Amino acid sequence: MMRYPMVDLLGQYQKIKPEIDAVLQEVIQSTSFIKGPAVEIFERHLEKYLGVNHVITCGNGTDALQLALMALDLEPGDEVITTSFTFIATAEVIALLKLTPVLVDALPDTFNIDPEAVEKAITPKTKVIIPVHLFGQAADMSRIKGIAEKHNLYIIEDTAQALGAEIQFSNKIKKAGTIGDIGCTSFFPSKNLGAFGDGGAIFTDNDELASKLKVLANHGMKVRYYHDYIGMNSRLDSIQAAILNVKLKYLDEYAAARQKAADFYNKTFEGCVKLQTPVTAEFTNHVFHQYTLVLKNVDREGLMKHLAGKGIASAIYYPVPLHLQKAYSDPRYKEGDFPVAELLSESVLSLPIHTELTDVMQKEIADAVLEFISQH
Repeated sequence: MMRYPMVDLLGQYQKIKPEIDAVLQEVIQSTSFIKGPAVEIFERHLEKYLGVNHVITCGNGTDALQLALMALDLEPGDEVITTSFTFIATAEVIALLKLTPVLVDALPDTFNIDPEAVEKAITPKTKVIIPVHLFGQAADMSRIKGIAEKHNLYIIEDTAQALGAEIQFSNKIKKAGTIGDIGCTSFFPSKNLGAFGDGGAIFTDNDELASKLKVLANHGMKVRYYHDYIGMNSRLDSIQAAILNVKLKYLDEYAAARQKAADFYNKTFEGCVKLQTPVTAEFTNHVFHQYTLVLKNVDREGLMKHLAGKGIASAIYYPVPLHLQKAYSDPRYKEGDFPVAELLSESVLSLPIHTELTDVMQKEIADAVLEFISQH
């Protein structure tokens, strides 16, 4: 067992244990386990936090992306542009719906989708852009929104890793996921706002889309046993909603703790030419779902083994870009097509970052990294 895991969910729970235990008992006593009051309460609270008109919860973050695409009346073969440097779910749902994923490269500093590459990839078949707010900071939504409006495209924001991040947009401060037509997030336990199981949500200001999304997530029915669409069974259960409603109160506090931890790492690694620390774009803040270094002429596997030997976890997000994944083998793409995504996949390494880290713990982690680098 690692002394310093990537996340410390038990430590986080212990700090709010009385509140969590109380709401769990409330749900159990109510026996309203599916679509109970706790779900509606959480949706209303998340709407207020995000500043949106509608939040529709669902079974997980992948379902959120799929439901968002299903709501847009797309046709098989329609093209959806997204980044090659992301978790598989972003492209998985595109392919499952018989749409065509069109991949583009990432930016070398923020790792987010390259807006210039997005515009170059647009064809008459393009219908949607899915920017991913990777590792905790937002993509350049001002540029992406401008491109979408110019070409009459939808935007679905994948906010699974950046819930709570803020963006300067049109002289306003907006939450990540609230600028496009639809935002999606995941409540996977390790997320900044994590459940004790799977969960997800979709958010929008569009009344018509919200109405359709609610129906699609409930077997396509408005009235019980009368089905208007081919839908899905994708629901956030009441226990998870109750847990999330407690943790939502602490989300900004959790982000501040992660930012403090990132500052510690940044200062400790400052001046080490073999490490590129995370860059935060000027138009957004960073809520550090991951703290990801770019290693330069460092044996990544050797470093990970060195850290593991000291009980320190580390992880690679992501070791293979989407265009080189076996599942997405496509004659349009080959090795070398997206050099930034490929370089990142070969050189990134994420260190533990979570709400329970102390300066002492971080010093041990950082010292272990620097020790390996100084010896190699």
